Amino acid sequence: MQIHTTIESLRAARKTAGRVAFVPTMGNLHEGHITLMRQAGEKADAVIASIFVNRLQFGPREDFNSYPRTLAADCEKLEAAGVAHLFAPDEGVMYPEPQHYHVDPAPAQISILEGEFRPGHFRGVATVVLKLLNIVQPDLALFGKKDYQQLMVLRNMVHQLAIPVEVMPGETVRAEDGLALSSRNGYLSPEERAEAPRLYRQLLRICEAVRRGDHDFLKLETEAVAELAAHGWKPDYIAVRRRADLQPPVHADDPLVVLAAAKLGRTRLIDNIEI
Repeated sequence: MQIHTTIESLRAARKTAGRVAFVPTMGNLHEGHITLMRQAGEKADAVIASIFVNRLQFGPREDFNSYPRTLAADCEKLEAAGVAHLFAPDEGVMYPEPQHYHVDPAPAQISILEGEFRPGHFRGVATVVLKLLNIVQPDLALFGKKDYQQLMVLRNMVHQLAIPVEVMPGETVRAEDGLALSSRNGYLSPEERAEAPRLYRQLLRICEAVRRGDHDFLKLETEAVAELAAHGWKPDYIAVRRRADLQPPVHADDPLVVLAAAKLGRTRLIDNIEI
């Protein structure tokens, strides 16, 4: 695996890489990331991964400074997964001057759910992903479904800006007890880690109820929030939404997804399940 720390080096390698699948990450890789890398390898001649902890998508009270940076271990995992090239720039490469140009996603898509609790987050995500796509110029890019709203925002950005890349979603990878794999799971204490699968179980309960014909979504959401709160969680939201735009359901046959975000101790966990 070749490691590139400059745009010039990465672009030179890209010229001879053939059909490229790109997987952007912030590092501290887990099996969910590696699964995406393997899926990417099935779709392209070469896989390019990136590791960059993007300051623009962190709020002022979020964990940018403490976000785990594990480059050596990440490189071993990527090489074992067959990744051909890693783009690992520092901030001076990605933002050599203040980033005055940004991508502003549609307000209706980023004022809800994650956007309500993390203002500015999707602006930062969309800006860095557009910049990375311009640098790498891949044929396809893979993003995990665990960040469901992010996937929607990026897919719409690619469509509306006519970026010549195919966006491919990757299924959420879970631990045996159902907890969605996340780089932030490492923040959990042993006691919190044992409690953490409750979030997934509440989403499953809502899915099963909806499939049985219970469409009182507010009741289902309220019950799940209360169950989490009773066990020490601080829920931000649990919501049944349309998959297409994450707005409240309108028609009985709307394809649905249930999404959640909640804090357990100091760790904020997100998850979702398509119904």
